Amino acid sequence: MNTIKCFCLEWSITGNMTNARYEHTASVLSNGKVLVTGGLSIDYVALNSAELYDPSTSTWTTTGNMSDARFHHTASVLSNGKVLVTGGANHGTINSAELYDPSTALSCMIHQHGNWTATGNMINARGDHTVSVLSNGKVLVTGGADHSIINSAELYDPSTGDWPATGNMNNARFRHTASILSNRLVLVTGGSHRGAINSAELYDPSTGDWTTTGNMSDARFWHTSSVLSNGLILVTGGYNGKMFLNSAELYSLFQAN
Repeated sequence: MNTIKCFCLEWSITGNMTNARYEHTASVLSNGKVLVTGGLSIDYVALNSAELYDPSTSTWTTTGNMSDARFHHTASVLSNGKVLVTGGANHGTINSAELYDPSTALSCMIHQHGNWTATGNMINARGDHTVSVLSNGKVLVTGGADHSIINSAELYDPSTGDWPATGNMNNARFRHTASILSNRLVLVTGGSHRGAINSAELYDPSTGDWTTTGNMSDARFWHTSSVLSNGLILVTGGYNGKMFLNSAELYSLFQAN
């Protein structure tokens, strides 16, 4: 008698976070735990708290607070295992950055900021920006908004904590996406600047320069961009300033231009 195996794809409840929050970040650490940082509380107050999810126990534990409360920020896992948090907003846009060290999480739990250390400030305060960890270990920050929409980009060097400037994007944008392609170029798509935009451009880490590439069919922001195993980039959904979108499109570097 043949046995048929049935796999049920469904959702199950897991432990609740300590704090309700939205506009926060979540980062999968090298030890398998998930670090959640910042965001807004149910009272619309920016949070500096952070907590860790342990998949082996389905539980959350608080960890050291960030120095700055923030939302609309980014969090990126660096090649050394630390987490870089950049920018965001709290009574105005901020340019500060700080580092979380998972290796100190247990030994420093008794200290409020024990797991976090300050690092160099970005040149520009910005929120709703993107961050990409490049193959050389540096971190590319693009666009975002301060008092106006930004076209600048800057690079974080983990070895020095400095933020040297790099080439500006051709178009100012925020609420966009950035994806690292298989050839190590960075593709930035869409976003908003005086309305939704459909433009896309490529950053070359070897030169620090930006070049325009083919436009998307639909202008959009608040969308997603995913690098597929075949090298194509899948862009989905978003908002065009009038309606939410269900459209999706594929980008191929070799078919562009």
